[in-house]
Amino acid sequence: MNRPVKEKDLSVLETNIGYTFHNRDILAQALRHSSFVNEHLEAGLESNERLEFLGDSVLSTVVSHLLMKRFPDLNEGDLSKIRSGLVNETQLARIARKIHLGGFICLGRGEMNSGGQEKSSILADGFEALMAAVYLDGGFDSAVRIITEHFSPLLDIMAVSEENQDFKSRIQEIAQATIKVQPEYHVINESGPDHDKTFEVELVIGSLTAQGTGKSKKAAEQAAARQALALLPHRGQEQIP
Repeated sequence: MNRPVKEKDLSVLETNIGYTFHNRDILAQALRHSSFVNEHLEAGLESNERLEFLGDSVLSTVVSHLLMKRFPDLNEGDLSKIRSGLVNETQLARIARKIHLGGFICLGRGEMNSGGQEKSSILADGFEALMAAVYLDGGFDSAVRIITEHFSPLLDIMAVSEENQDFKSRIQEIAQATIKVQPEYHVINESGPDHDKTFEVELVIGSLTAQGTGKSKKAAEQAAARQALALLPHRGQEQIP
């Protein structure tokens, strides 16, 4: 039978996440699964479901900000796709396992006997609730610090992958193989002071056009080529008309 988490157990979890709570009650609630609450109705306990709701928003806000800082040349659609790949059940459960969150979650007998402490859905929800608890107890800066610590290594990997991709070369290969013409890049707008300019480039290949922005002409061209590649699957095949 699962039991409520003791005070000394909570201190271990606090060490794992690098944050000490002022109000242990909010932490205890974040660890309280609905199955446990349903088995202890007489105690009048509240589950972590409302905290999950808040934690989802906290995580999305912080990760969105991190992405905008790390990838200044990506548009809203690309940023949304990357965020979806980061703030999801699989990734959140992986982080939860890293901090050994499963051993601290209070579950009902049924969930406990079916291995609930290792279920990705329960772990992901628990991590969301935990981040909400940090936010409520210590403020937004405390939540930002912890979330950044766990997501920065993932962003580092993605940044290296992004920088190593040569979208211009790929789109040129496709253009040569399909319509035998060279892609044309045109700067259609420049904004900002000389020391901090932003360039907007349009790419034209046959009837396909795409645009991209960047802090240099080269970065803007790569962004435009990346956008062009993203458009090709919607045409049914990787071929330029």
